[in-house]
Amino acid sequence: MASVKEYNTRAIHVGVNAHLLSMAANYRSAGINWYIQNLLQHLPGADPGFRYTVFVGEQRYPGAAGLALSFTRLPTHRPAVRFVWEQVVQPWALRREDIDLLHSPALVGPMLGGRPFVVTVHDLSYHHYPDAFRPANRSYLRFLGERSVRRARRVIAVSQSTKDDLIKHYGLPAGRVDVVHHGVDEAFRPLPADEMAAFCARQGMPERFLLFVGTLEPRKNVVRLVEAYARLPRSCPPLVLVGGKGWFYEEVFRRVEELGLEGRVRPAGYVPAEDLPCWYNAAEALVYPSLYEGFGLPPLEAMACGTPVISSTASSLPEVVGDAGLLVDPEDVDALAAAMDRVLADAGLRERMRAAGLERARRFTWEGAARKTVDSYRRALARQGAAAGGGTEGV
Repeated sequence: MASVKEYNTRAIHVGVNAHLLSMAANYRSAGINWYIQNLLQHLPGADPGFRYTVFVGEQRYPGAAGLALSFTRLPTHRPAVRFVWEQVVQPWALRREDIDLLHSPALVGPMLGGRPFVVTVHDLSYHHYPDAFRPANRSYLRFLGERSVRRARRVIAVSQSTKDDLIKHYGLPAGRVDVVHHGVDEAFRPLPADEMAAFCARQGMPERFLLFVGTLEPRKNVVRLVEAYARLPRSCPPLVLVGGKGWFYEEVFRRVEELGLEGRVRPAGYVPAEDLPCWYNAAEALVYPSLYEGFGLPPLEAMACGTPVISSTASSLPEVVGDAGLLVDPEDVDALAAAMDRVLADAGLRERMRAAGLERARRFTWEGAARKTVDSYRRALARQGAAAGGGTEGV
């Protein structure tokens, strides 16, 4: 491994494990996948002192300027195969490419091998809501997740809420965890009203509707959202559910049927990322009552589009939304129904929320996230240099 002095005379070579990248049109292309894609796009421009090799299994991934791609023929979209690549193949790949530092942007790093690494932790939902995960997935995250964050040189948390969870559940020193918020893509911006009218016509949607965006799974609290919506007058605009079918999604549709909401609650399924700005812009409001989020991109994307946001008081969501939206207890169905009714009825409130949301969203950029991520890389390598010189950990 190179010394800190040698790093000053050449570019630092960072490897990024991007085997969770997916170009598929389903829920796998949301969430962490979106984080990885945006981070990779902006890392090369954050600091010329770094160069990157991206380890990836998705053959359709086009890459970005400033990235070298290292593909595998193994079907790493399968969890078991991805596990083998991460723990068996990856240490060898890092030596082959002469990687100085590995970034594992999806929690799990290699348990063997001498290369230092940084991990990104998006949330600890498998601790808070273990029943929302299948047993094999939960065991994988718990066993390797805890060991990864303990072995990592630095840990990147996507919110202060996630950092607090890491300190509480894993006992990590606060000084070893860096908070790096997500950014919002420039595509998420206000669009002309006539374009939105044409969009609604193409989608067969009325000019007014409420919107939920997210994978349909228990943590998103969609069942309570449906129950709250059922308490609104039948004359209110429909509720559109945009998102792929995740785990245990069936209860959502069962509850829609039990409450007689067919036709009023409209599942739109998975929507390609390039279409999301239109959905946000066309909506009267985004309703996002999640029980737990490491960050929560949909409220940020909606605010960047000038769409009023109703969200929950849980975990990181107040950190993202601030005072630009309405925040309610995610388990209080009456409060959620009252918030939707209030926003639908008050045009002045919607306009104030629109302005506040646009201002709030400007604080979150992927360029800033990339710069802070590189800062974390430098701290990880500074610790290595301190250890080599017999000093204390550098943070």
